[in-house]
Amino acid sequence: MSLTGKNTTGYEAHDPSVLSHAKEIIDQSPSLKLVQQEVVNAVKRNEIWRGEECLNLLAPEAPTSPTVRKLLSAEVGTRAAEGHIGSTQRWFAGTKYIDEIESLCVELLKKIFHSNYADHRLIASMLGNMTVYAALTKPGDPIMTLPQPTGGHSANRLDGPAGIRGLAIYDIPMDPVELVVDLDQFEKEAKKIKPKLVTLGASMTLFPFPIKEMAQIVDAWGGKIFFDGAHQLGLIGGGQFQDPLNEGACVMTGSAGKTFSGPQSGIIVWNDPELTKPITDTIFPAIAATHQVNRVAALAAAAAEFLAFGKEYMAQIVKNAQALGQALHDRGVTVLGADKGFTRTHQIIVDVRNYGNGLTMAKKLELANIITNKNLIPCDKPEDWDRPSGLRIGTTEVTRLGMKETEMDTIADLIVSVLEDKQTTDEIKKKVIDLRSSYQKIHYCFD
Repeated sequence: MSLTGKNTTGYEAHDPSVLSHAKEIIDQSPSLKLVQQEVVNAVKRNEIWRGEECLNLLAPEAPTSPTVRKLLSAEVGTRAAEGHIGSTQRWFAGTKYIDEIESLCVELLKKIFHSNYADHRLIASMLGNMTVYAALTKPGDPIMTLPQPTGGHSANRLDGPAGIRGLAIYDIPMDPVELVVDLDQFEKEAKKIKPKLVTLGASMTLFPFPIKEMAQIVDAWGGKIFFDGAHQLGLIGGGQFQDPLNEGACVMTGSAGKTFSGPQSGIIVWNDPELTKPITDTIFPAIAATHQVNRVAALAAAAAEFLAFGKEYMAQIVKNAQALGQALHDRGVTVLGADKGFTRTHQIIVDVRNYGNGLTMAKKLELANIITNKNLIPCDKPEDWDRPSGLRIGTTEVTRLGMKETEMDTIADLIVSVLEDKQTTDEIKKKVIDLRSSYQKIHYCFD
């Protein structure tokens, strides 16, 4: 790093000024023990700010229960457990209790998703997508995935696992107004392309997909449907969204850290026994070796909670999202999908072009302790990624804190006050902290 603060060693993906500040802390500290304390202090600052004082409306986030959080730091996390469940399947001895933990996790996941098979070893949902592409395709195969301005995610595009696999990626035609698959156009395009795999994976996800109809179309040449349920996984398990495996998808992946409300993890489930060997052979040894058994224990605990409380919890998430969409709409904010009830998921998507752009508005809301994220919407182009026209708002965390439809009205007032400069962000921030002071307990769990 030069005296000007510019990186002179080549490309750096991270913000050089932030890295420089960290370097200064390390270089100027008289003790590495104090450097360690700086890490602890930063964690604590985040715990107070994000954990106690913010309205966290990020769709990919959910607070975990005290039991799940405790298990993430359990002693079992120091143990290695390469291989499949069972003493003869493991590389190491001493795994009898780990087998118990992992088998409970697998069976709980199968029960939630009514599937014949499930795997628990993926430490991130993106690795689930990589598993599917490695197991079910070969380089050069044509696939169809959702374009990003209408909800698609990089996991299934050129810059994600699909691109790394060397697949030929084509767009699934989407209706930019209705925000659903244009089925007639899909049929025309698919018959020309004959995709090996059609991936339904959306980070902007509001309404169900016509999985059954799409599966019937691609079945003519042996194509398959892969459902990337990163965001919808909890809603699916809780009966609040469509049931992809039952409707024609051959495999479903997802994140345990979003609507499912468990630890950051990947989940993969399927029914066809012929897929079991290629999928599990890809997971081990190619994708996951030692796979954080503390995380698996936390995932199993979250799954037990989900079976007990998931239906009620997921239903309230959707009610809150619809109520928040309606409340913002009533206050003059442009919310996508208004003619269809705004959403069938945990998300609403707001067009903020009347106020600025998504990046500017997300940063402005953050000053008031309201956490959202910028998001591409159908009017955008992929190159608008840094400054798109939309905001994505999720209701998972506020729901788990016990908020219901009445509180969505209050949140809408706070958001509009920021967007329209009705008060300063400092004034609104005080109101947010006051609101959060009454909602500190995690609901829908045994604790």
